[in-house]
Amino acid sequence: MIEIIPAILPKNYEDLKNRIALVRGVVPLAQIDICDGIFVKNMTWPFFSKPAGVELPQFLENDLDEHFRRILNEEEGLPFWEDIDFELDLMIVNAVENFDVFMKLGPKRIIFHLESVGDLEEFKNFLEGIDIYIRDSVQIGVAINPQTNIEQIFPLVNYIDFVQVMGIDHEGKQGEEFDPKCLDQIKKLKEKFSDLVISVDGAVGLETAPALINAGASRLAIGSAIFNTDDIIGVIENFKNL
Repeated sequence: MIEIIPAILPKNYEDLKNRIALVRGVVPLAQIDICDGIFVKNMTWPFFSKPAGVELPQFLENDLDEHFRRILNEEEGLPFWEDIDFELDLMIVNAVENFDVFMKLGPKRIIFHLESVGDLEEFKNFLEGIDIYIRDSVQIGVAINPQTNIEQIFPLVNYIDFVQVMGIDHEGKQGEEFDPKCLDQIKKLKEKFSDLVISVDGAVGLETAPALINAGASRLAIGSAIFNTDDIIGVIENFKNL
């Protein structure tokens, strides 16, 4: 069965909590899109402001939601963490450097975007060096956009658990137009790595999902098509039954 992952683009902590509440008990895992306003134009929780000229390390120290600070200090957890697991989609600069910070949120999966990780050889070394105990409990994914030369990801496949193929050109937004180039990317990845788990995020709807599944995707991260409906449970079931 295809795995359906509600994708949350949280405006703030309350928005995050409310959206998780809508899918708690319906799915085992949800994706939280974390956007810093630097790597992508959009900005989501836990960020709430972007001082001019400030890079992410200082950004992390100075401009974060209070709930995020409390989570980092182990004073609370993500909303409803007892009932649902989380996948963190890190659409941020310096994601590798702040890996340990986001691990404190207790994710089941973490996704890095290929265009944000810098030197690919250094990134591969980072992946190789992740502690074995972390690898036993957290799945590592890498996202590529429709313009990415997929051969760039070939040397990384042995060090990751899945690839997230973006179905849109502009990460960090929902409601964007579907880019069919992602279908060719999925097919080529499955041809070369038949056992590779492929997730798709961006412009996934009931109209596009069948082609994505036929191309080889086994996970669908879905935002607007789930949360912009009055029947979330019914829509999720419709996706599962494709």
